[in-house]
Amino acid sequence: MRALFLHPNFPAQYRHIITALGADPSNQVVFCTKNERPEWKIPGVLKALFKPTRDPSPETHQYVRSLESAVLYGQAVHRTAEQLKAKGFVPDIICGHSGWGPTLFVKEAFPETPLLCYFEWFYHARGSDADFDPAEPLTIDDMARIRVKNAPILIDLYTCDWGLSPTCWQRSQFPSELQTKLSVLHDGVDTSYFVPNPGAKLVLPDLDLSHVDELVTYVARGMEPYRGFPEFIEAVAYIQERRPNCHVVVVGSERVCYGKSLPNGESYKDHMLKKIPLDMSRIHFVGPLPYGQYLQVIQASDVHIYLTRPFVLSWSMIESLSTGCLVVGSDTPPVQEVIEDGKNGLLVDFFSPKQIADRVDQVLDHPDRMAEIRQRARETALERYNLSALLSQQLQLITEVANRSLPATVGRIEGIGFPVKQV
Repeated sequence: MRALFLHPNFPAQYRHIITALGADPSNQVVFCTKNERPEWKIPGVLKALFKPTRDPSPETHQYVRSLESAVLYGQAVHRTAEQLKAKGFVPDIICGHSGWGPTLFVKEAFPETPLLCYFEWFYHARGSDADFDPAEPLTIDDMARIRVKNAPILIDLYTCDWGLSPTCWQRSQFPSELQTKLSVLHDGVDTSYFVPNPGAKLVLPDLDLSHVDELVTYVARGMEPYRGFPEFIEAVAYIQERRPNCHVVVVGSERVCYGKSLPNGESYKDHMLKKIPLDMSRIHFVGPLPYGQYLQVIQASDVHIYLTRPFVLSWSMIESLSTGCLVVGSDTPPVQEVIEDGKNGLLVDFFSPKQIADRVDQVLDHPDRMAEIRQRARETALERYNLSALLSQQLQLITEVANRSLPATVGRIEGIGFPVKQV
């Protein structure tokens, strides 16, 4: 099989798929990307770089600036695709992430090749992430910009031969009349790597917490409101006041990945630490970590706090469940799809730092009672998000689309917590 993958970042959601395809010498795998990451090479996978000719113009109307960016990305990918074609590479299947624009014009280069798009999110001004916080009312400019932001995604929904979304919640955000074109298929978590390590103590190169008996953890790409960072810091203040021996470890970058930055350029970390006085000797910001050290953090965790607006679900939450973490998660739709309160984790009001701290107390005060919840957390990851099972489904879906055979969508029967086939 000759396969072309499109994503601005390498290898993103396609890491395990291209590794599997690249391992077969009968396959030709090309990954077209904007960010080369020369330090990351996958055997059997050739990188082809695309470079937009310019950035969106500052004079472009704010509503369509994201659309102009997508068009520039799509134009650059088309030029790279034409170069590949001139060298004799014509793919049997194209897999691309929808939203940034790389998928927009690839059909103009390869009109006979099926296109399988990864649809991660469809934007709404009302009823999901954008208007979730009542303290941040939307303006008409916000609502108009959000509506137009879907333009490249809608083009892909029309153009692609098939699509997939990683969770039922994320699929449900797309227009109902187009959801029949989307399978639900999670990226999967390597449950043989993210394993429990009972009794583990945390020792990192610059941090030794081997003496700590109560460890609370928090993981996010960025420290931002979308992942509940302000509420988390407020909860830490309650936790520190109640539990003088408890330590907290924060994994992530001091940046905003989703949502708005503060208008003065200040990070949310600095903003919250000025607002909420904490004992800095008992909260440790370790930055982004390599996988091995990140694994050590969640294996040593006594309580793992995961908060998110009604938005894309983070891989880190499933990885935490896989290690047997006791996850205290926000009672929001993406988390509700995975965690049943009191069964495989605990749910809390996103906006209640006190309730978050209360549930941390509940876990730390009753470790024996929580053992069964930890076990079920691990079972959830094994039964529903195991990479070895999902990877075979992903490869099957790619083969089906390449062969132009109608895939079966993957959905969820109401009340049953495992994927089922629906035709």
